[in-house]
Amino acid sequence: MKESKERKGEGQFKTSSNIELKRIYDKAVAGPAADKSAPDAGEYPFTRGVQETMYRGRLWTMRQYAGFGSAKESNERYKMLLQKGGSGLSVAFDLPTQMGYDSDDIMSTGEVGKVGVAISSLEDMETLMADIPLDAVSTSMTINSTAGILLAFYIAVAKKRGIPLAKLKGTIQNDLLKEYIARGTYIYPPKPSLRVITDIFKFCTDEVPGWNTISISGYHIREAGSTAVQEVAFTLANGITYVQAAVDRGLNVDEFGKRLSFFFNVHNNFFEEIAKFRAARRMWAKIMKERFGAKDPGAMKLRFHSQVAGSTLTAQQPENNIVRVAIQALASVCGGTQSLHTNSMDEALGLPTEKAATIALRTQQIIGFETGVADVVDPMGGSYFVESLTDEIEKRALEYIERIEGMGGVVPCIESGWIQNEIQNASYQFLKDMEAKREIVVGVNEFVQDEAYPSDILKVSEKVSTDQIARLKAYKAKRDPKKVEAQLARLRKAAEGTENLMPVFIECVENQVTLGEISHELRKVFGLFKESVTL
Repeated sequence: MKESKERKGEGQFKTSSNIELKRIYDKAVAGPAADKSAPDAGEYPFTRGVQETMYRGRLWTMRQYAGFGSAKESNERYKMLLQKGGSGLSVAFDLPTQMGYDSDDIMSTGEVGKVGVAISSLEDMETLMADIPLDAVSTSMTINSTAGILLAFYIAVAKKRGIPLAKLKGTIQNDLLKEYIARGTYIYPPKPSLRVITDIFKFCTDEVPGWNTISISGYHIREAGSTAVQEVAFTLANGITYVQAAVDRGLNVDEFGKRLSFFFNVHNNFFEEIAKFRAARRMWAKIMKERFGAKDPGAMKLRFHSQVAGSTLTAQQPENNIVRVAIQALASVCGGTQSLHTNSMDEALGLPTEKAATIALRTQQIIGFETGVADVVDPMGGSYFVESLTDEIEKRALEYIERIEGMGGVVPCIESGWIQNEIQNASYQFLKDMEAKREIVVGVNEFVQDEAYPSDILKVSEKVSTDQIARLKAYKAKRDPKKVEAQLARLRKAAEGTENLMPVFIECVENQVTLGEISHELRKVFGLFKESVTL
């Protein structure tokens, strides 16, 4: 048979992690594992899924990420998404809230309500969650340095409504290590940050058992430019660090381990993304069982939320983003996600419009109800190609984890800048490949066309900031200053000692202490993290 010419040269067909792809996958390539029946879904090491029935029992949570402007505006968007069939909320906070500043702080100037909703007080949280049944809706909050404070606001709202804490379901991201690595919304150094994180683990294990106390996030690592292999490796290495910190505090891995969750990115390389999720599940199960001695299968399961890749969306020809989102969402579902957010087509231009957010939600619903992919558990299982990719990703990610541990663990690697440098190198290589057109991005470096800038971009009015600041000042003016100062002194004493800080955070917010005031007090005790600069 005459050999046909291929589009690329020999050895040029590769994944984003530089895994060379063979022309065809069969038993000879996949090896002996292809002849063995893998453990079923719901069975250790959960390669095929964390539940036996997966989506045949229940579809993934369609959790649309939203938050902008005032708490009232965001509340209206949440109710719209729930009314249109969303099954969970995912809250985006503005930068001042993420960094521990009140809206009226000078450091918040120009950023109030811009990339998320502004939440400074219990009153703000009450407005944000107005008319939303907290005992029926699962709420995810993308918040890290101030995660304990935002959870305290949420708990205080539930208590005021008479809702038992055992009925609350949701997640706080609460992943500071990835902030040092990739995102930058850190406040305190790693050691006190880990202390607060494990305080949350302990409190929720005892008081809010349905709450996922951390979402160990590879999403932002990938957004910063990592490969799929690096995303898995660095995320699971962070997970190991959190579990070890909790074990060192005397917590039971079989108890807190069941409330750990993960958050992954989904890019365009369809089969690599599916294999990435399968590899991550298998790796985490082995880590929890073999390294930490977990005995409860629930503590070995890697349950994850996924979000399609914001970094792959283009301002050029934004309608093309609908296709990218659909492909990425399909990969996530075929990979076994527990919940999913689909980005809107206009997010490379600004905040999503209501129309674009609706299309993004409908994309998930079409996948769930029209494609049939939810009818089969692990539809890609047994594929020579996917099984081989799963094995290769696991192998390469484990090599990274071994290197990290050889250098003393994640924290020393962050402090030296080594992990950050690895990601920067991967990002730089991708940009070089784009410039050389070894990587094609449709509408950006190929298939380009002249187009007008869209006119229907959602913008946050500056009035949002002035109104929010006025409300916050009025809130502070009505308080008893002596009561606030006494509560801050109580917080300072607890932070200087070893007391669990979560009950103290709840006391503070119930006594009208603001997010910024709590964060400022902790800065006095814990200090600030300064990033190492590597050249």
